[in-house]
Amino acid sequence: MNAVRIFKDLLSFLTIIPLAKDESFLETSARYMFLFPLIGAIIGLLASAYFYFCVYLLSLIFSVLNAFFAIPENLFVRVFSSGITLSFLLVLTGLQHFDGLVDVGNVLGLKTLEEREFVAHAWIVTYKGVFLAVFVEFLTFLGIFLLNLNFAFKALICAEVSAKLAMVTVVWVGKPAHEGKGALFARINSKRKINFMAYAFSFLITLPLLGLLSLVLILLSLSLGVFMEFISERLFGRVSGDILGATNEIARTICLLLIAVMVIS
Repeated sequence: MNAVRIFKDLLSFLTIIPLAKDESFLETSARYMFLFPLIGAIIGLLASAYFYFCVYLLSLIFSVLNAFFAIPENLFVRVFSSGITLSFLLVLTGLQHFDGLVDVGNVLGLKTLEEREFVAHAWIVTYKGVFLAVFVEFLTFLGIFLLNLNFAFKALICAEVSAKLAMVTVVWVGKPAHEGKGALFARINSKRKINFMAYAFSFLITLPLLGLLSLVLILLSLSLGVFMEFISERLFGRVSGDILGATNEIARTICLLLIAVMVIS
């Protein structure tokens, strides 16, 4: 298959950028899932560019306002920039991962598999789903806010790469639960040896940016992916699309917080 077509299909699946020509982009994305970290790097690059643009623009605005009002300029700039950047990431990815996070929260505590599958596929939002999603995204906001401003560029790219690597890990070690996106991706990628390439790509991208810390992120993505597959087994019997979305959001959050703590300004 043409490399440009593969790139367009992967970008169309993981973002709202409409580059795919038809619905075959779903199967293409599943077959070339080992390239997800490369798309993650592009998403992280866009997010970091957006973050620095927001910091620059808001710094100008608040510096003007500071001439009339005594306000903590740096704090306000970081708070608003972090929140807007998180919103940018959620919108850029079409809220599909966020939706998966909500659905996973919705089914927590339900006793039977039938109940969990019904709630996960119904247009239902429970307080548990809202709480989990808001909690995870607040921690993501906190991770962006705490980043060393000079290191945010690297952190946002590496966090998105790691999030996509965790998604690859889930389907690599798991099995499909039912018909749907999760079933398609798990059916094609379960125990597939070429998925080793996802780890190689992640390492090559993150090593120049983070040095040896990149190994920590790769191990974290691997561990989280295995853990989320375990959770999926308990909730749905096998891997589901909702678990993939939740994995992306949780992995991004953990990576940003880890980098923020280890690279202190």
